[in-house]
Amino acid sequence: MAGKPKKQDPVDSKVLAAELGISIGRINSLYAERAKNEFPAHVDQRGRARLWDLDEVRKWHDGRQPSRLEELSLAGDPDELLNAAQVAKVLGYKNKSQITTYLKEHPGYFPEPDDVEELGTYTRKRWRRRTIAEWLASRPGKGKRTGATRQAPALPDVPADGDPDELLSGTQSAALLGFKSLNSFSSSLSQGNLPLLEETDGLTPLGRRAWTRRRVLEQRAQRG
Repeated sequence: MAGKPKKQDPVDSKVLAAELGISIGRINSLYAERAKNEFPAHVDQRGRARLWDLDEVRKWHDGRQPSRLEELSLAGDPDELLNAAQVAKVLGYKNKSQITTYLKEHPGYFPEPDDVEELGTYTRKRWRRRTIAEWLASRPGKGKRTGATRQAPALPDVPADGDPDELLSGTQSAALLGFKSLNSFSSSLSQGNLPLLEETDGLTPLGRRAWTRRRVLEQRAQRG
């Protein structure tokens, strides 16, 4: 009489990631959100590493509805950064020119990049997978986005007499330059109307472009 098949040993997140075709980071996210998505609890632990019943996780995976991220072929880590070409591919565009058009000609429509890196004469912009998925999920149709008609938040009060070497974000720079909104500032910048700000002085803690108060004030004086 044949005996019962031997139960497979519990597996760690690395094995789960390879089995499901997603990243370890995504496994961690699913586990953290298990109260909502009913991701299986781990059955054992090896040091700090959690161990799961592989068959149980397979059943959960086969029976669930794919998330918005996965529908967008974004099954990897939702915090992974994608460049413009990768974002275009995920969204089904032929090339990154559509992303460039959104940013230059429709300020405020497409999300600002989560990471901006100055590489000599080239600026590399990158977006988190999560950012793109949330943007697409909130857009009901072409050229229209949920909440797009809402009034832009008021800009902060930014003193002109602060530390001249302090880095100011886009929002702060817009306020100091007298713009009514961040969108109008971004539009003017993309159109080349703020030449002194084409070069940045650094990045904010969130990885967005930043300029010194000195540079922004010089640009303000030039604008008259």
